[in-house]
Amino acid sequence: MLEYLFSNPTFFIGWIIALVIGISVHEFAHAWSSDKLGDSTAKLEGRVTLNPLAHLDPLGTIMLFLVGFGWGKPVPVNPYNIRYGKWGNLLTALAGPFSNLLVATFVGLVIRLLILFNLPLSQLVFQFLEAIIALNLILAIFNLIPIPPLDGSKILVAIAPKAFENIMVEIERVGPFVLLGIILLSTFMNIPLFGRIILPVADAIEHFLIFWPH
Repeated sequence: MLEYLFSNPTFFIGWIIALVIGISVHEFAHAWSSDKLGDSTAKLEGRVTLNPLAHLDPLGTIMLFLVGFGWGKPVPVNPYNIRYGKWGNLLTALAGPFSNLLVATFVGLVIRLLILFNLPLSQLVFQFLEAIIALNLILAIFNLIPIPPLDGSKILVAIAPKAFENIMVEIERVGPFVLLGIILLSTFMNIPLFGRIILPVADAIEHFLIFWPH
C-alpha cells in the first residue's frame, strides 16, 4: 500500500481517509449501542464519539498504512450490564457491521441521486465516494467472520448454547494472533481470503447500491 504514497498520493490519501471513516463509524456504533442498552463502560472511556483519535488502534493503524487494511481499538463492553441479556449483546455486536452497511447505503444513494439528476460529479470525487462504499462493505463483511475479537465471534456467542461460551473464552486468547496471521498471509502470500471471499461479495453489493436496476 505504501507504494501508492509516491506513485498515486491522491488515491493513497483518499483510501486512508475512507478507511478511517469506516473504522470510526464502526467503533462509535458499538459504543453508542452499548451505552443505550445500559453499559456505560465505553462512554466513560470517551468512545461514544466519531473522533477517529478515540478509536484508532496502534497496530491496526500501522497495518492500515502497510497493507491498506486495518482495524480500530476494540470498544470495552461489560456484557453483564447490557439489558435484555444475550439479545442485547447481540444487538451491540451487530451495531458495528450494520453501521458500515448503513454508511455504504447512504453514500450509494448520494451517487445514484447525483447521476439521476445529472449533477456534476468529478472522477476524483466519484472514486472517493466509491472507496467509502467499498471499505465500509469490506469492514462489515470482514467483521462478521467468527474469529475473536471480530464481531462475528460475539454474535456466535450470543446465539450459541451457553456451554459454547467457555470454548469461546479459550479461543479469545489466541484469536487476535490467528486473525493477524490470516491478514498477513492473505496479503503477502496471496491466500484468497479477500480476493475470493470478501471482495466479490462487497463488489456485488456495491454494484447493487450504485447501479441497480440499470
